[in-house]
Amino acid sequence: MLTKRKSRSIAAVLALSGTLTISGLHKFYLGQPFWGVLYVLLSWTPIPKVASAIEGVWYLAQDEAAFDRHFNFGKSAVKDAPSTVNHVEVMAKALRELDTLRQEGLISEYEFEQKRRQLLEDIS
Repeated sequence: MLTKRKSRSIAAVLALSGTLTISGLHKFYLGQPFWGVLYVLLSWTPIPKVASAIEGVWYLAQDEAAFDRHFNFGKSAVKDAPSTVNHVEVMAKALRELDTLRQEGLISEYEFEQKRRQLLEDIS
């Protein structure tokens, strides 16, 4: 199934407009119809308007890469091979430093594993 890339700015505008009009349009745009319907059903309360405002600010605060990871299956609009290579190098360095801390006894095996999993999740 081919899906069109979602725009961070459109999602933010839809979310922020939800504070004045119908809340939840940004959820439909982002491919989350369950949440969109829930926002519409709760529109008689202030909850969806507050949530829409928070999400709108969240979308604007994220960089494009973070937004793409959440809403575009990690696919960027621009293929950046050097940037990707640089990101992998940074993650590899972080993993090596983390392993050094474990080997030196500065963090426990459990802390190492938790942090390692978190770093690996950031890659994918």
